[in-house]
Amino acid sequence: MIRFLIRGLLRDRQRSLFPVMIVALGVWITVFLQAYMNGVFTDMVDYNARFSSGHVKIMTRAYAENAEQNPNDLALIGVDTLLRQLRSDYPDMNWVRRIHFGGLLDIPDENGETRTQGVVFGLGVDLLHPESKELATLNINKALVRGRLPERPGEILISEVLSQKLDVNPGETATLLGSTMYGSLSVYNFIVAGTVRFGVTAMDRGAIIADIGDVQAALNMEDAAGEILGYFPDRVYNDDRAREISENFNQRYSDEADEFSPIMGSLKDVSNLGEYLDMATNMSTMIVSIFVIIMSLVLWNMGLLGGLRRYGEVGIRLAIGEKKGHIYRSMIVESVAIGLIGSVIGTGLGLGSAYWMQIHGLDISSLLKNVNMMIPTVFRASISAQTWVIGFIPGFLATVLGAALSGVGIYRRQTAQLFKELEV
Repeated sequence: MIRFLIRGLLRDRQRSLFPVMIVALGVWITVFLQAYMNGVFTDMVDYNARFSSGHVKIMTRAYAENAEQNPNDLALIGVDTLLRQLRSDYPDMNWVRRIHFGGLLDIPDENGETRTQGVVFGLGVDLLHPESKELATLNINKALVRGRLPERPGEILISEVLSQKLDVNPGETATLLGSTMYGSLSVYNFIVAGTVRFGVTAMDRGAIIADIGDVQAALNMEDAAGEILGYFPDRVYNDDRAREISENFNQRYSDEADEFSPIMGSLKDVSNLGEYLDMATNMSTMIVSIFVIIMSLVLWNMGLLGGLRRYGEVGIRLAIGEKKGHIYRSMIVESVAIGLIGSVIGTGLGLGSAYWMQIHGLDISSLLKNVNMMIPTVFRASISAQTWVIGFIPGFLATVLGAALSGVGIYRRQTAQLFKELEV
């Protein structure tokens, strides 16, 4: 009987081809939308964690109150001892030191006189230690445009945009003019080892990256750092776990009466995206849910209309003696086949589109020229476990439910009305 019904569907395109196409289209859009929204917000969290906040961040209480200014005069001291303690207390986390700083980058000519200058902001990270994971965390290898990575003290990386603006090339000398931890003038010479492009407007506009040892020497910050960041081993942010670690650390090491005591906060607590991410996540869930509901209603109505259109056929089948229950079950089987085939095709198309967007992404750099937040300039989709199944909600369940509701009318058919319908 099932083979007979499937043959009927294949031969009657009005009963099969058009419904399958509608189901596949709805599922395709649903799957792609979910993957794209998931990718956008995943990238925003990941970029902020890698470049700015970590999964958890440790600062002094005074530094935390003025964190947007990166006040290195309020930085952590004794960071080597604190790092050893952290690695002992929380061995499953990856702990790193960071120093954010600003200044003026001076490019001299062949006579040692100023050729060009530009305002820069810098990031001191552990580039030279053989066991450091900072190259992978910041994805510096892939971000390298020209030159090479720093191999010895006194070498820096600068953004490709900044190098073009200052007309400086790898191998040339650059002098950093800034302020030390104690407020005095700092003058420190570097060699430009290479240029980088991260795909983040805030970093690509005018960033320099140096080994943290050089930055400590340049800013008189020996055994000091602006902040210590912690990362989960799988690089996936877990807000509940981050808050648990932060509360445990603060109970043990933080003193509210001491403005220079360390305090730890989770990514959402210390970044500017905390409230935004909560709102964006809720909006993403709402948008996807509304779209799933809309597509479910569309496909449900399609099932209802399909059942109503076939009332004449149902009348004939009842007139020749077929049982109402058998007709109803056959319509359900047909809707199952249509919903399943359409959902599989639509999910395949949606996953294919999402994968293409995951590889190539959508470049929105022209919209972020004046944005200072750690937002990627290329938004990509992200395929998750939910992406594989979300399309079956409108594609399969709604189609079958619509057919089931429309088929209820079969049990209300009166044999006396059949002859009138057949005459028409």
